[in-house]
Amino acid sequence: MKAKKIVALFLLCCLCSKFVLSSPGRYDAIFNFGDSVSDTGNFLLSGALVPEIKKLPYGETFFHHATGRCSNGRLIIDFIAEAFGLPYLPPYLALAKGPHVRTGVNFAVVGATAIDSSFFYAQNLKLLTNDSLSVQLGWFKNLKSSLCTTKQECDEYFKRSLFLVGEIGGNDLVNPLVSGRTIKQIRPLVPQVVGAIARAIRILIEEGAVDLMVPGIFPISCSAMFLTLCHSPNRSAYDPRTGCLKAYNDFIKYHNNYLKEELQNLREEYPHARIIYADYYGASIPICRTPKHYGFYGGALKACCGGSGPYHYNASVTCGDPGSTVCKDPSAFVDWDGNHLTESAYHHVANGLIYGGFTSPPLLS
Repeated sequence: MKAKKIVALFLLCCLCSKFVLSSPGRYDAIFNFGDSVSDTGNFLLSGALVPEIKKLPYGETFFHHATGRCSNGRLIIDFIAEAFGLPYLPPYLALAKGPHVRTGVNFAVVGATAIDSSFFYAQNLKLLTNDSLSVQLGWFKNLKSSLCTTKQECDEYFKRSLFLVGEIGGNDLVNPLVSGRTIKQIRPLVPQVVGAIARAIRILIEEGAVDLMVPGIFPISCSAMFLTLCHSPNRSAYDPRTGCLKAYNDFIKYHNNYLKEELQNLREEYPHARIIYADYYGASIPICRTPKHYGFYGGALKACCGGSGPYHYNASVTCGDPGSTVCKDPSAFVDWDGNHLTESAYHHVANGLIYGGFTSPPLLS
């Protein structure tokens, strides 16, 4: 009889554990900063002239209309919001003339950089937006007074909030690379990029943030855009396990490791804060190696939506342009438009972050 009670207790614990994992419910709000990986509409609302993401097939799978998200459906930030039982984050620019919400706001903008835009203009590099990380932080400060008034009220509110600082920094590195700069030339940028992210984290902690999740960068050389624009005639340049360009992904790993070291420094500087590293690279590289194992029968390197070319990517005819074509089943593809993932791929990465151990310390504790 005693043994049966022990077994019953064990099963009850397992069920309770499963419930906690599937229904985190630990945050009352989420505030997100970043670029096109997580923008839910700010870029469109800014009046930027990139017509293709204003219309289908962007947004076709889940929302059934274009929302400003650079995918066929939901993004990682959307799946994180779902996991915590929160609404999808409205873009900040949609709230400028309307009521503010207390369940979170998205400040991310397509094309945003961690370093201020003036730095890149001085290098004769073009950007899609001037709304860099520092601009987004300014938006947050402007919004703060509508969310809470006293320091005590703000501290209590932000203790129950999750702050996502990124993914940011990818454009700082990718833009120079696809413009012809070498890895050696832009390697010195990494400390500046990480420094900008670290400054943003310090500012947010001083504003009252306690739980912050900071993603690394995806394996950029697995994207159809990168494989097309940075093509090498040398077969040894490609990773035989993935088909991605080895040197560029090694460079991204260097950046991510540099970021992790800086986050450890920040943990020592702010011991009361919970600073989480989100391993976007680690969560996505397995599906690049064995996409069919994860249900991506269209492969990992070829874009679902795009123009002509071996990777279904053409810089002159991008997804949504006249002459572009769309695959019948986006859920079978990892790459959506050559530069961003499909909803299915983002869902896989999000599950890896929330439940699969690709956050350090764990997002769910």
